[in-house]
Amino acid sequence: MRLARKAVEEHLRNGRIINPPKETPQKLLQRLGVFVTLNRLRGGVKELRGCIGFPYPTYPLVRAVIEAAIEAATRDPRFYPVKMEELDEIVFEVSVLTFPQLLTVRDPREYPSKITIGRDGLIVERGYLKGLLLPQVPVEWGWDEEEFLCQCCMKAGLPPDCWLLEGTRIYSFSAVIAEELQPKGRVMIVDLREKDGFQKLKGLEKRRF
Repeated sequence: MRLARKAVEEHLRNGRIINPPKETPQKLLQRLGVFVTLNRLRGGVKELRGCIGFPYPTYPLVRAVIEAAIEAATRDPRFYPVKMEELDEIVFEVSVLTFPQLLTVRDPREYPSKITIGRDGLIVERGYLKGLLLPQVPVEWGWDEEEFLCQCCMKAGLPPDCWLLEGTRIYSFSAVIAEELQPKGRVMIVDLREKDGFQKLKGLEKRRF
């Protein structure tokens, strides 16, 4: 979390991309997928300000966090770049992903039964189109499994019911999430693979102040 914030601060200050710290723990040198999400926090209400990452383990985690944080702050096409003066209102969230697994079913109508809200994120892939939604998204929006699938299809630029069509591939993954409860403040870590991960994820919203 500290590395993600430092990477953005340094890049906004002087355009520099920081190097991984020399004392980086060995576990952060593993190749893992990661997303960095920036939310502006006002009155306890979050407003998305940028979210970019790497679904697959392309880079060592420490490097992926640096790159994803800078990209989320400056190159998310949905938003104008973050300014230095905004950082005191922004909470950082880092989601470290498990490797996406292809869901196999005999009938596409079985897909909802293969998904657990609060544990799974989704990737929908059809042809060259692909959409990803993190596990925390359906929890924040109150979606059920079918709505989650539909929204992920739309994220890919596909019709919402495209998950029912032959040839559409659905992948699931989980995550360990670290999130600031307030800018530069306390950090809560939630492992969605644990049995109580869903309740802890819901509790993130209630514990903000």
